[in-house]
Amino acid sequence: QVQLVESGGGLVQAGGSLRLSCAASGGDSNNYAMGWFRQAPGKEREFVAAINWSGGSTGYADSVKGRFTISRANAIAKTTAYLQMNSLKPEDTAVYYCARGRRSTYSYSPYEYDYWGQGTQVTVSS
Repeated sequence: QVQLVESGGGLVQAGGSLRLSCAASGGDSNNYAMGWFRQAPGKEREFVAAINWSGGSTGYADSVKGRFTISRANAIAKTTAYLQMNSLKPEDTAVYYCARGRRSTYSYSPYEYDYWGQGTQVTVSS
């Protein structure tokens, strides 16, 4: 059974940085895209960033382009996805979720991801 575990969330002041990590185990996630989504209170879950299986192709939401960077490390029996978040804004406050894609190429749609982590809270104070 594939399991995704996020870490690295917390409270940070506006303009600060955080690095989220997502450890995927229990399956060969090296061959699948990975994505980050977020959900703020009262809002729908939204796409943040995604990366293809090799790390050679990435995609970002317009709201985070130039500030966030997604990357991944493929190892034997373990895949780790990262989200480096710089120049954080209060509107970035949300629960951030890591997800594994259904295919090797990434998608902007949450319906193209079949395994999800439990989420990690990111709070940006003004």
